[in-house]
Amino acid sequence: MSKLETMKERYDQTAIPEELYIRVRQEIQKSRKQQEAGRRDGGCCRFRRMIRSMEVAAAAVCILFTAALNTSPVFAKEAGELPVIGGLARILTFRSYETEKDEIALSVEIPTIEMIAEDTGITVDEINREILDRCSQYAEEAILRAEEYRTAFLETGGTPEEWAQHHIKITVDYEIRQQNDDYLSFVVRGTENWTNAYRESIYYNLDLNTGKFVTLEDMLGGDYLEVVNESIREQIAERQNAGETFFAAEEGGFVGISEDVKFYINGHNRPVIVFEKYEIAPGSAGEVEFEITGGK
Repeated sequence: MSKLETMKERYDQTAIPEELYIRVRQEIQKSRKQQEAGRRDGGCCRFRRMIRSMEVAAAAVCILFTAALNTSPVFAKEAGELPVIGGLARILTFRSYETEKDEIALSVEIPTIEMIAEDTGITVDEINREILDRCSQYAEEAILRAEEYRTAFLETGGTPEEWAQHHIKITVDYEIRQQNDDYLSFVVRGTENWTNAYRESIYYNLDLNTGKFVTLEDMLGGDYLEVVNESIREQIAERQNAGETFFAAEEGGFVGISEDVKFYINGHNRPVIVFEKYEIAPGSAGEVEFEITGGK
């Protein structure tokens, strides 16, 4: 058995439980300044404190889980029967909770990366902390936006009963795009069903051989900008001929990617460029994706 197979076998036997583009607008900065100046609504402060207290509780849960795994054969057996995702790394739900206040619902699922650090030498603590911080920040700011919307609604004549009909929901979750012995690719999203202005999608593409984030240059070579732009222009032309609608360049449509363009790695180990809803096409198209096959 090869070293890689031995590592993978040991990893598969490790028992662990299953357990955030439309860019943020300038208004959020105004909102933050208002928060720093002091908010009159004490309920909002209590809600934020509740979220932060959940972070502390989540860390405590991880410690208790480890202790239970090491001391309880029954618990360890049940944990060992949980599904394993990926080869040398897997994504687990670190925190998952739902809550509601003033008819504002919040649903959160925060992922965490688990690896065989002793075999690969790769640690993911910093990445996991970044994910936790991003998700918590998005949820906190989304709650503020929804509460400000509710206040404005009521102050302009709306009733609590009418507000309840809005069914406001804030969601923070994630989706795994690729998981094998070479790459771990996933997206963390934050959405608010009453507005698209603050939608966020953060893509994580991890090289499991090095423990570093993968770039388009890594996958496509030094001329990746030209490779990607040419491929996308060709695909847009083909899809327009097939009936799809894209914005013209003068309407804000595709003119070329930036160095920080969003992408994930698909099942063929190829980069897929992602444009957010309304970015280069009408909202009815949703997110628009282009698989890139050239380069290197």
